[in-house]
Amino acid sequence: MKSKKLSEQIIKTFKSNGFVLSEPDVLLDSEYIIQRSGENFRRSMLTFENEDGKIMCLRPDLTVASCIKYLEKKSESKIYYSGQAFRRTNKKSSGLVNDQLGIEILGSKNKLQDDYKVIKTILNSAKKIKSKKIKIKVGDIGLFKKLINSLEMPERWKLRLIRHFWRPKYFEELLERLEKNSDIDSAAFDTDKKRFYEMKKMNQDKIIAGRSIAEILKRFDKKIRDPRSFSEGKKISRIIRSFLKINCKLPQLNERLLDFANKFELKKNIFKEFKSIENLKKLNQEVIFITNFGRNIEYYTGIVFEVYSEKKEIARGGRYDDLLKSLGAKKNIPAVGAAINLNNI
Repeated sequence: MKSKKLSEQIIKTFKSNGFVLSEPDVLLDSEYIIQRSGENFRRSMLTFENEDGKIMCLRPDLTVASCIKYLEKKSESKIYYSGQAFRRTNKKSSGLVNDQLGIEILGSKNKLQDDYKVIKTILNSAKKIKSKKIKIKVGDIGLFKKLINSLEMPERWKLRLIRHFWRPKYFEELLERLEKNSDIDSAAFDTDKKRFYEMKKMNQDKIIAGRSIAEILKRFDKKIRDPRSFSEGKKISRIIRSFLKINCKLPQLNERLLDFANKFELKKNIFKEFKSIENLKKLNQEVIFITNFGRNIEYYTGIVFEVYSEKKEIARGGRYDDLLKSLGAKKNIPAVGAAINLNNI
């Protein structure tokens, strides 16, 4: 009963902030999800074969389901949902069903305003659940990308590090390889070249793991043309590791980033565009910034955050401007959202 009353209060907060109810489909085409969003969803999906022999799945993620509905023009652009996500997890304490209340802003170009709106709305909702000791952890995937693109290293390494940032264990292996200048061997390089010329004969619009053949070929071309020699791996790895150790309260962030840039003789303006983070000072709420936070979801592209109380997560969200394109949109569409995990209340 208490949970029902809390849900009603949260939904009332969503509505008062202009969010409109959307009910994303429960059943989705599993092959579509895998093809568009990559293999990371396959391990968590609950699938079955329907009467037509098509492999379907229960929605593993309400954000993905909401985006699919948006692309089908069945949804408003500023929505809230109340429902369940169904997925396997490696955590023994977690069940297969996740009850969630969430909000999404899709297609709006006012990123600064939208990021703040989503976090402020979720924060107000969280305070209806836990009135004391509410804190926020924040990261920004965009800052990491800016750092990597500012460093002097081969393009192939930049692509690898950015693409696999969401996989911390494998990312650490990449840094170790970078330190030792352990790149792909000549046999693997020759295989890449052979595959490149094979793919040039294929339909350029065909989608594989969320990318068109044309996009994959563009990356292949960069990789093949990229110089093979590179001796600064140890230095670059040290810079990246140092960046990922930044952990401070929001008012200290400017100084920490400037000290970091000075220490490694980087351009002082590489972190100039993090207004969404700076904007959170208006919350009148303790905010902790962690450069290593929010990496476990592949589709995040910008600000990521978690609202918690006494070390227990209440809500989580972030910006994901590339997701709608991976799901079939012709171009990237601005998007930001968050969900309250009712199982943790």
